[in-house]
Amino acid sequence: MEYTNLPESAEYLKAREELRLAEIDLMRQRERVAQQRRDLPPGPVMPNYAFDNGAVTLGDLVTDRPLIVYHLMYGKKQTTPCPMCTMWLDGFNGVAHHIARNADFAVVAAAEPDELRRFGRERGWDQLRLLSCGDNTFKRDLRSEDEAGNQDSTLSVFARDGEGEIRHHYTTRPRMGEDIQERGIDLYAPVWQLLDLTPSGRGDWYAGLDYGRLVSGNRT
Repeated sequence: MEYTNLPESAEYLKAREELRLAEIDLMRQRERVAQQRRDLPPGPVMPNYAFDNGAVTLGDLVTDRPLIVYHLMYGKKQTTPCPMCTMWLDGFNGVAHHIARNADFAVVAAAEPDELRRFGRERGWDQLRLLSCGDNTFKRDLRSEDEAGNQDSTLSVFARDGEGEIRHHYTTRPRMGEDIQERGIDLYAPVWQLLDLTPSGRGDWYAGLDYGRLVSGNRT
């Protein structure tokens, strides 16, 4: 198989074909894992947590569609928003209207509601529902916060069962094991996937809060 209309060496074509087959194997493995995730047995019934100082409950959030929740590291011991979480949420804000065709999405943080929404406005998050859970045990119960108030980035999914009970379906976080500390949710941020396409890869680059967003093609 040729990959461009430009001249390609035999060495390049051989290596590229080996890579194509490896990418197919990876795709099929991802699909097997996704099916395993979908086939998980029912998780525990969830308490009806109250968010935003009682303004909304988990029961209000989980309708007849799944609810995806991103646990933002902001609040308590995390006195400034996590730059890496911020990068994830910048991306989710851009695709939220697509997600909304099939599932609901919310961002939960331990920060106070006013602080959380102020930061959201600064980032231009106009498609994300931001909720404060600093006064309940939601994050501790899902292990994205410890007893001392240290925060962790986490993704959780909830859905109603046939009897209408809200159940925990799935939770994942960057730390996958003692030897895998930061790769557990990489697939959900396109930044990493694009950097991995380049010859230099992702290296040791980390997101930061010290640079702005691109607006109409101009760096701000």
